[in-house]
Amino acid sequence: MNPFLGSVFWLLVTLGVLVTFHEFGHYWVARRCGVKVLRFSIGFGRAIWKRIGRDGTEYQIAAIPLGGYVKMLDAREGDVDPVLRHQEFTAQSIWKRIAIVAAGPGFNIIFTIAAFWLMFMLGRTDYAPVVTATPQSLAAQAGIQPGDRLLTVGGEPVTTWSGSFDTIANALLGRTPLAVTVRGADGVQRSLVLPLNRLPAGQDVGQYMDRLGLELAPPPAIAAIVEPGDPAALAGMQSGDRILSINGNAVKDFNELGKQIVAAASKSPKLTVAVDRHGASKTFAVTARMESVANNAPQWVIGVRPPLSELAIQRYGAGKALVESLAMTWQRTTDTFTMVGKMVTGEASTRNISGVIGIAQVANAAAQMGLDRFLEFLGLVSLSLAIINLLPIPVLDGGHLLYYLIELIKGSPVSERTMIAGQYVGIALLCTLMGLAFYNDIHRIILPS
Repeated sequence: MNPFLGSVFWLLVTLGVLVTFHEFGHYWVARRCGVKVLRFSIGFGRAIWKRIGRDGTEYQIAAIPLGGYVKMLDAREGDVDPVLRHQEFTAQSIWKRIAIVAAGPGFNIIFTIAAFWLMFMLGRTDYAPVVTATPQSLAAQAGIQPGDRLLTVGGEPVTTWSGSFDTIANALLGRTPLAVTVRGADGVQRSLVLPLNRLPAGQDVGQYMDRLGLELAPPPAIAAIVEPGDPAALAGMQSGDRILSINGNAVKDFNELGKQIVAAASKSPKLTVAVDRHGASKTFAVTARMESVANNAPQWVIGVRPPLSELAIQRYGAGKALVESLAMTWQRTTDTFTMVGKMVTGEASTRNISGVIGIAQVANAAAQMGLDRFLEFLGLVSLSLAIINLLPIPVLDGGHLLYYLIELIKGSPVSERTMIAGQYVGIALLCTLMGLAFYNDIHRIILPS
């Protein structure tokens, strides 16, 4: 699928699922509390589909898919039939109103736990934290060598690349030195410090990660699979051959192999390939050919595939998966609040905020990586929605909860004038936040580094 169309499609899937679940939380609890629901809408604006349910609620899908709402019977919005007064929202006890408002974010958290639980049940595919460092990067300066396996990051044991990356990303926000322990390809353990304090201020995590230069180690230059009928096989190469050089130029890893084949074949497709086979050196005359791989532009190939990177699949039974899901939900929650706190204090740049465009791009990428990654993505976005909605900003759920807290303390509802003023403030804050997120998304596209 075209990347643009794929991003749009998976964005709609993401928003459709998460908004529906969020609004269903408000709807379900409101009904349980005896409040009459007039409309359940996914999206804003003009309805493109709607029907009236047996309960009298109007269910609709609207044209603008960036949210949704549940409209309840509310005396603040017009006269209420005395017969229906007991089903009106403001007539309910304060605890019922709190439950109804909190249910949306609450259901998002439930969705997050369920998504992570299913992900761990299916098996979360990850890579072992075997890394390398780009030349002249901070990681290289710290002493990271090709093939190093991360053992601890910030004093905490790590077993996967994702686990390592999450810890490193949080440290990047504060730009403070980060201690790591690695085991080299020679089996020797070393203690290193990543000098994150050398990073410039005011950049996002992606830019910091580029400057750090810590990456998964590429596969070794081993022809794990030699495609029958392709140039390498026709020349006599076999699966398991370790490729040493192309036209006399040494090859370090499989990524470099591809680059050297393209560079050499663009001058002449006739290549001299030196390999190591069970300790014996052999040389083959391989004639490369142009081929389109995975609908990409045609390029020079010889028909060999790399060994699979070392996988670390996290798959558990139902009980263990639930424990891991709860732990992951808690960790992501604390990470999010840490990041928000650092942005508020100025330690982290607001460039880390992403909007709809950024979410669409990540949604498409996650969907291409498999169901486990897409479930993880859905869980993370759902958790973010819950946290954002709980912020004490008027017009958000957290703002309403703040009003109810004030009502509990002072013994009477917040005045209508205060609520109207709060709405204006809340709308201004949200517009500012959305504008900043949109600016960041466009900035990343136009100036990616």
